[in-house]
Amino acid sequence: MAKFWNFVLFQLGWFACVIGAANHQVFWPVVITLLYLAIHVARSNQPSSEMNLLLKASIYGVSADSLISLSGFLIFEDAWPSRYLSPIWMWTLWALVASTINGSLSWLRGRPILAAVLGAIAGPMSYEAGIRMGAGAWGPQGQVGGLMLLAIVWGAAIPLFLYWDRVRVVLDKNQP
Repeated sequence: MAKFWNFVLFQLGWFACVIGAANHQVFWPVVITLLYLAIHVARSNQPSSEMNLLLKASIYGVSADSLISLSGFLIFEDAWPSRYLSPIWMWTLWALVASTINGSLSWLRGRPILAAVLGAIAGPMSYEAGIRMGAGAWGPQGQVGGLMLLAIVWGAAIPLFLYWDRVRVVLDKNQP
């Protein structure tokens, strides 16, 4: 049941942030999503390790999204805090994705190829959905190139996040 609620709360956070961005009203969606993430971390078996995973995933995502945007493939609405970085609501979404690694996506453990394929399909689909909802636009470099870059980023992201989590579990077991 926890995996079900993890999935539902992920979807609610995603829709709230995307709709908020489309309407230039991201403050409350971001605050509420961050509150959920704080509760998620506090309730996890290893809070500091879970927080570490969320932070790493966010840094990965901010870096990837910022480079794709700066390369002219993607334009975000509500670009605070800087036009050189992906917007804060996207930072929140990357952490939200990472919160599913030990929840609704935990079934992908030990299946890196499947994780890569699903990431390469679902990640770009989420961006396309967000764009269609008004949270962004394809940049002058075009939709096809943007989708291809996102497929690469997301095809690597999910297996990488699962790997980071596996390394964390191994390290936690080896501590006295």
